Amino acid sequence: MPMRKIVTWSAGVMLCAALGCTGPQADRCAGREGTCRASKKEHKPMVYEVKRTDDPIPIDADWDKPAWRNIAPLELTYYMGDKPEHMPRTQARLAYDNEAIYVIFRVEDRYVRAVAAKHQDTVCRDSCVEFFFTPGPDVSKGYFNLEMNCGGIMLMNYQIVPRQREASLTPEDFEQIEVAHSLPRQVEPEMTAPTVWTVEYRLPLALVAKYFPDTVMPAPGVTWRANFFKCGDETSKPHWLTWSYVDRPRPDFHVPECFGTLRFK
Repeated sequence: MPMRKIVTWSAGVMLCAALGCTGPQADRCAGREGTCRASKKEHKPMVYEVKRTDDPIPIDADWDKPAWRNIAPLELTYYMGDKPEHMPRTQARLAYDNEAIYVIFRVEDRYVRAVAAKHQDTVCRDSCVEFFFTPGPDVSKGYFNLEMNCGGIMLMNYQIVPRQREASLTPEDFEQIEVAHSLPRQVEPEMTAPTVWTVEYRLPLALVAKYFPDTVMPAPGVTWRANFFKCGDETSKPHWLTWSYVDRPRPDFHVPECFGTLRFK
């Protein structure tokens, strides 16, 4: 049965016309292969503890609701490429139960836009947050890239290693992911004033297992590998931020060997 979408937004934001992705941004969206050259001495491995929730978390994009108050956030403190002129503070929280993974992002942003029209459009061009993960400890088995712009439009694929798209989610699959976002679906022209926005979603574990038969279901002691990203390839102030450090001369998020660890509690 399709999940209900809940949407809230600030007034005064106009609708959009989509633009193309060119130059270095297109290279970033395409991704490139390589090995992680991160120095363990300089950049300690990132670990985030994912707490179990006894009750389903309501999906309403409210960062401050009681369900999240006792769950510490992770923060994206690294950047790829040259240091960006605009480096929005980006945080995320995760939780789980027997049925799903719950994810919420909070971004203290500026120069915000969203022009992607439908799921599986190239949302990395917009103000976007991304969750890449292997549902288990072995990244050689592949990974998912779940990318979502500030208006709740998603792109999600299952990739095998080295990077090669194995499967893309269908419209019916996206109907199973319950989503809420604090900004409207489309934001154009760009919002240049300081803005705090959130996106929140419930990702069913059965949907993950549909594409990844070796999924290790969350439970105390289980580990997954993951990384989190913030980008805005075609905003006026592009940036590429990461949670777990990735050493690349140009932005590239598809580097599973540099994923950090999710440890389920």
